[in-house]
Amino acid sequence: MRRPRLLDAYCCAGGASVGYERAGFDVEGVELNPRPDYPFKQYEGDAVAFIREHGHEYDVIVGSPPCQAHTTLTKGNRGRGWSDEHVDLIAATRDAMIEADRPYVIENVMGARSQLVDPIMLCGLSFGLRVFRHRLFESNVLLTAPEHPSHKGHRVAGWRHGVKHEGDMVAVYGDGGGKGSVADWQAAMGIDWTADKVCLAEAIPPAYTEWVGTQLLAQMRGEVAA
Repeated sequence: MRRPRLLDAYCCAGGASVGYERAGFDVEGVELNPRPDYPFKQYEGDAVAFIREHGHEYDVIVGSPPCQAHTTLTKGNRGRGWSDEHVDLIAATRDAMIEADRPYVIENVMGARSQLVDPIMLCGLSFGLRVFRHRLFESNVLLTAPEHPSHKGHRVAGWRHGVKHEGDMVAVYGDGGGKGSVADWQAAMGIDWTADKVCLAEAIPPAYTEWVGTQLLAQMRGEVAA
């Protein structure tokens, strides 16, 4: 049986791409600034423009528009009157995906909930990972999420407000603060093909998109009701 073709927009180093590949898709990515560690074929270019020009050539289109405009840090800084150049490309990405008339998935951070349509939320604890990394997934295909485990008894290790906390969870972002080594980050996320800290900090754990991709593929093959 032919593996459906999937385009991963804003693919970075491929955290999401690897999960979709494990679910059963042939994956290609597009990224404005190509990453040498990306494990599949990667195109260089503007993601929205690429979807508009080539989206119809794929069976599924997924993407993670830049999330910086929706992070807690950015919202806090804007509340203090600080300015930034972060852009919100969620609506433009959705419009391009709808125009291509394909099943689509848009991923983003929790702060983008108001910009997404009926998203599901995934947490690393659901997949036995050592990151919470809550992420939202919008789709025009019905998706379900596993039960969200309690965070009770779990704590992120590191320094916060001058106090060192011991914990079983890893903070995969930033520098300093006892956040662990690159190897810690890789193990916590389930990513072993890149050691780029910027890419790891922005990555989606492959377990998330393997979960999403398995549902997409089942519906495309008529194994479940759409």
